[in-house]
Amino acid sequence: QKIALQVQAQLEKNQKDYYLREQIRVIQEELGEEGETDDDLGHMREQLEASSIPDEYKPKIEKEIDRLERLPSHFPEYATQRTWVETLLELPFGKITPERHDLTRARRILDRDHYGMVKVKQRVLEYLAVRKLLVESEGDSALRGPILCFVGPPGTGKTSIAKAIAESLGRRYHRLSLGGIRDEAEIRGHRRTYVGSMPGRIIQAIRHVNTDNPLILLDEVDKLGSDFHGDPSSALLEVLDPEQNNSFRDHYIEIPYDLSKVLFITTANTVETIPSALYDRMEIIEVSGYTEAEKIEIAANHLLPRERKQHGLTGANLQVTRPALAKIIQGYTEEAGVRQLEREIARLCRRAAIVIAEAAEKGKSQSLRVTPRNLIDLLDKPRYSYDMADKEDQVGVATGLAWTWAGGDTLVIEVNVMPGTGKLILTGQLGDVMKESAQAALTYTSSRSQSLGLDPEKIKERDIHIHVPAGAIPKDGPSAGITLATALASALTGWPVRHEIAMTGEVTLRGRVLKIGGLKEKAVAAHRAGIRSVLIPK
Repeated sequence: QKIALQVQAQLEKNQKDYYLREQIRVIQEELGEEGETDDDLGHMREQLEASSIPDEYKPKIEKEIDRLERLPSHFPEYATQRTWVETLLELPFGKITPERHDLTRARRILDRDHYGMVKVKQRVLEYLAVRKLLVESEGDSALRGPILCFVGPPGTGKTSIAKAIAESLGRRYHRLSLGGIRDEAEIRGHRRTYVGSMPGRIIQAIRHVNTDNPLILLDEVDKLGSDFHGDPSSALLEVLDPEQNNSFRDHYIEIPYDLSKVLFITTANTVETIPSALYDRMEIIEVSGYTEAEKIEIAANHLLPRERKQHGLTGANLQVTRPALAKIIQGYTEEAGVRQLEREIARLCRRAAIVIAEAAEKGKSQSLRVTPRNLIDLLDKPRYSYDMADKEDQVGVATGLAWTWAGGDTLVIEVNVMPGTGKLILTGQLGDVMKESAQAALTYTSSRSQSLGLDPEKIKERDIHIHVPAGAIPKDGPSAGITLATALASALTGWPVRHEIAMTGEVTLRGRVLKIGGLKEKAVAAHRAGIRSVLIPK
């Protein structure tokens, strides 16, 4: 009886609701107010007619709009269907923004926003020049957009150069951050049968910019994750492959979408963690760290004016000399980019604001000129110091050069020889590659014992200890091979190594020095430490 009563009550409520809704509809008709729903559906049909959606897919959408007409608007399925149709109608399908091919203007924009970066600017101008010639000869931009990937340390302007490229091309710009994305549906969208389903980020970006030829920046492509939800890097293959992306299928919209006119640019800090299949489809452009001279120009022309404005200062009441900027770069930052430099300039502006504000209260001069002499008073003691490990030639000590995420660094290698049984001791938290380099260096040095004037039997009676200072920092890489061999030869022969020379390169068992990478960063590190001669493999 209880169940019967509950069912009866529910049926009566549903019947009452339906009856009231029908009354509302009839009243609206009597007043001459057509239902909003009918108007909306009519508008959707007009949009569909005007849309550039391929003709073979239009009947399917028309069918869905007819279905919406028959569905009561309070049904949950109604909202899902309507959202799907609206999303499709909002996509640009072939709508294109006119492109600019003015090379002089593009060069001016790139030079205005970025100092240095010669390779990157050159590649952008190449792309523009080819595009311009193609449009003039064929009347249509038939060139498929290359997938450029800017790889370099943080703070070197990878993201901002993409913005400058979009401006110089006259394309709309959209940035997608891929860091930490681990769900394939983020790229390809969800099936529309699920509650709360939505298109993937690529289609959302196209919908947002409302054009088929934007510039989409896929930021931090090396930080994609993957788990049981799928592998987003594999889903990106279809987006980035020029052979496939002219018919990209998003799970939500279900209609193939042409992404071939989109200019995709990706950024990464390192190529090691980019999936190999994805890496293969991209053109890698290395964005190296800035030299001290470049940083001074960036600070003087870009960072200082911006920070002064943000802190209520002007060029009249705060002046920073170039030697002071050089001192900030040398003593307060250790990086390849300019993010820390920007923070230090902001700190300088805050300290200067106190001095200027207090002077104004006392009725004194309201201007401050920062020089290397008064910089320490404003920014406290420098955090970093770069100098040669030794001021004189030493036995068993050689200076190497290493590439690090922050640019480059000098590496002092010390070797000591003592009576023993021919053991090789390695300390300083060295990685496997560096340990093997030390073994190879010892084998090579022993093989040259005759020309070095050493007795091979006496080498067997000695223990050799190799140490790389700053033991708390892990060190690895093959480029220390030549430095290890030189320090070993020096320790065994008793001949000192010239202290003002640095060297880099992997050494083989036969004594050949192999080619190196990161020369700019290594050379900058040597210059910073006061070294004037660098040995580079030919």
